[in-house]
Amino acid sequence: MADQNDVNATRRLVTALGAALPLAYASLATAPRAEAADRKGSMPKAANADSNTPVKETLPPRGILMHPEYAQVIARMAYIWGWPMVNMINRFNAITRAPYPGLLNGVLPAAPRGQVGMLHDYIDPAETFVTCPNQDVVYGLGFFSLDEEPVVAQVPDFGGRFWVYALYDARTNQFGHIGKPYKTKRGFYLLVGPNWKGSKPAGITEIIRCPTSLANAIPRVFQNDTAEDRQAIQKVLNQVVFYPLKQFDGHMKTIEWNKAREIQGPQSDGSGETKWVIPEKFFDQFDQVLDTVPPLPGEEALYAQFRSLMEVAARDPDIKKTLISTATDTEREVIGPFFEWRHNGLPAGNNWNRSTNNAQTGFDYFDRTGTAKSNMFDNRPNETQYFYTDFDSSGQLLNGANAYEITFAKGEDPPVNGFWSLTLYNEKHLFHPNDLKRYSLGTKNTGLKRNADGSLTLHAGATSPGAEHESNWLPAPTGSFSLYIRAYWGKQGILDQSWKPPVIRKTT
Repeated sequence: MADQNDVNATRRLVTALGAALPLAYASLATAPRAEAADRKGSMPKAANADSNTPVKETLPPRGILMHPEYAQVIARMAYIWGWPMVNMINRFNAITRAPYPGLLNGVLPAAPRGQVGMLHDYIDPAETFVTCPNQDVVYGLGFFSLDEEPVVAQVPDFGGRFWVYALYDARTNQFGHIGKPYKTKRGFYLLVGPNWKGSKPAGITEIIRCPTSLANAIPRVFQNDTAEDRQAIQKVLNQVVFYPLKQFDGHMKTIEWNKAREIQGPQSDGSGETKWVIPEKFFDQFDQVLDTVPPLPGEEALYAQFRSLMEVAARDPDIKKTLISTATDTEREVIGPFFEWRHNGLPAGNNWNRSTNNAQTGFDYFDRTGTAKSNMFDNRPNETQYFYTDFDSSGQLLNGANAYEITFAKGEDPPVNGFWSLTLYNEKHLFHPNDLKRYSLGTKNTGLKRNADGSLTLHAGATSPGAEHESNWLPAPTGSFSLYIRAYWGKQGILDQSWKPPVIRKTT
């Protein structure tokens, strides 16, 4: 049950959105006839009711005297809507400081803009760049400014191994379809921005256009948790290379990622994920979002209100103060609760929630902002479905002081074409350091023991369940933790929501 603080926060959010969202919905009614608004805030032409002469929609005039209460309503919506994009801008600025592709502080792939850095093994549990990492795949990471310079994404022959290149625009949505689920062939794929005017160079397999200039790539390549597969994967990893078009020569390039150099950067303060959105600075960056991220058809009304707000704040110090205070309040009251899994996605049964419009959010700002806070950079639903919970089957918060059994009945493992895993995270949605160096269990683990009836029981808790069950144990902190299932390239039961995640039973 929600406590009174939750109820009050929800009421405030409903009041604010109730005032702001009709502005967007009025625009949605005209979306089929809308043309793209330009980046200076002009509105699309609409048909005149009395003639066939196109007219421009009416905009808020410059110079209005906006009272603080009105500014607060628009600012609250602006903060919710723009939070993921300011998040992306700040990650871009941080990662592209790397002087060469390497490992930031020895744990995180980083590279200059237009390139990708790759790991050569599972991600280090010490990373705090992004919450909810996994140790099923080998990751890469890079950010691009695609209107400045198109980027070549080199695709080697992955054989039968699962892989996907997740490509994200400034909204945190995926663009392009590159990976095993799409039967992508070996070759060279050119990533370009919305305003790139060139033609396909000889030797390029396909051109993939991003709707925004700012973009990033996170390659994911599945790896079994064995020494043999760690060795076997290196050859193909070394050909996962991204680089500016000017470096393209038609030949596969190779980088030995296990020899990547370390890059010194800011150290984690131990408080969780790096804080990528600073409320007090949000509206100093918001104009950049409006100028570089074109509105979706139907978002023109929102952009008009946001630009009017920013114009007023630029000349009225009191309104600027209102924006800052609104940002800090909205961060605490609206963004903060998204970190709890019960506020993400849809109920999936047995006290789990599941992802919905992941990485293809459109007008689903609830999912886009919630995901950016709790679980940034997820894959499309057909590539991956995510199931997550902070609760056991009785509705009690998971706590490592207790012991839990998570049992998949015979034939009820997550139905996938790719792989699945169950990961345990601490209260910060990061890995819990433990002596076994074990953070997830699933397809990658060849040593899992099944029950006599063919079912699979996994154990979670701070204390070992005993030697005979230790192969199936996920060590937990002594305090709060959460559980998280990934189903990569799900079969029908995953896609149509008929598969239900397992019961989590507290045993002690």
